[in-house]
Amino acid sequence: MRNILILTEIFPPKHGGSGRWFWEIYTRVKAVNVVFAAGLHADSEKFDQNTEAKIIRLPLTSEEWGFRSVKGLLFYIKTWWKVRKICKTEKISEIHCGRCLPEGVVAWLAKLSSGVSYSCYVHGEDVETSRSSREFVLLTKVVIKSADKIICNSQNSADIMLNRWGVSEEKVVVLHPGVDINKFSPEPKRPKPTTWTGRIVLLTVGRLQKRKGHDMLIRALPRLREIFPDILYSIIGDGQERENLEALSKAIHVQECVEFRNEVSDEDMVACYQNCSLFVLPNRTIGYDIEGFGMVLLEAQACGKGVMAGNSGGTKETFEEGRSGFIVDCSAPEYLVEMIGKVLNQFDLEALGRIGREMVIDKFSWESLASDMDRMLIQSKEVDY
Repeated sequence: MRNILILTEIFPPKHGGSGRWFWEIYTRVKAVNVVFAAGLHADSEKFDQNTEAKIIRLPLTSEEWGFRSVKGLLFYIKTWWKVRKICKTEKISEIHCGRCLPEGVVAWLAKLSSGVSYSCYVHGEDVETSRSSREFVLLTKVVIKSADKIICNSQNSADIMLNRWGVSEEKVVVLHPGVDINKFSPEPKRPKPTTWTGRIVLLTVGRLQKRKGHDMLIRALPRLREIFPDILYSIIGDGQERENLEALSKAIHVQECVEFRNEVSDEDMVACYQNCSLFVLPNRTIGYDIEGFGMVLLEAQACGKGVMAGNSGGTKETFEEGRSGFIVDCSAPEYLVEMIGKVLNQFDLEALGRIGREMVIDKFSWESLASDMDRMLIQSKEVDY
């Protein structure tokens, strides 16, 4: 049986949808033996001790991802040397990279020096952001050219690779992220947060980044509060936009309608999903930055909740539009006011949740997606032979 190395900076216990995706999929595959080379985290020792998976921790975070800077060049040399040793010790025949940059560059160097093949994951926003730098574009093209497969998290990401990066159709594979349908479930229902009692709650989960659109939903609250006086917007997550969002809510006098919950445990997150009125991811495109997929939309539906997302990136692939979720233009608060008001007033929220739960079980359970990965790995082995 082949040994493959999963090379990723983002990995549990560090929060991040891609890291959870890799963990859930690769601990379930049966076609290969898996070794994880994952980024460092303050709580990684505790996490690693509670699993049978083989995890090797590496310093995979760098301030610079280019070769033109001394920091970037040293990062790649040091990381390549460590990964090369892991490949030799663990008899690795293939590397799966969490992103083209920086992990894909390390794998490309390993292929040049040791002949180890590699495939790269693409999440949409990563390769789009790379287009802002000529050096990053060049590095990404080099990584893509030498990769066996480009594994895209959505059809939207696949279209980006086909149409903007000129990748051949034979090299592109679409494998969606998924959700733990047992952990994220409508039952047993956990107690709601005490601050939610008697209120209509809109929930967003995700890092506080501009593309997530938290600001637009906050700007929609003055009008929404006129329609729904008891409305509350609860935000789970942290990030660089926290201070700006808090200042905005105060500036337009809706701070009593906005709740920042930071990062929470999975148990508390499930309770929030289960007890919210509607899950909203008001994402939009900021420059080259897009939402590649939106795993949180799957988690909310798995918990029996209807969802709403912006018309940017691959979010529309996570639900059945008009049946379990809705697409809305999140470039201005007026559109959010109109769509949220329509959904809360005219739709059966419980029915939306039931349909969403059934769809997630059918298409996005980790077990089903792991089987897809096994098939891809078996096919790639047949091609090698």
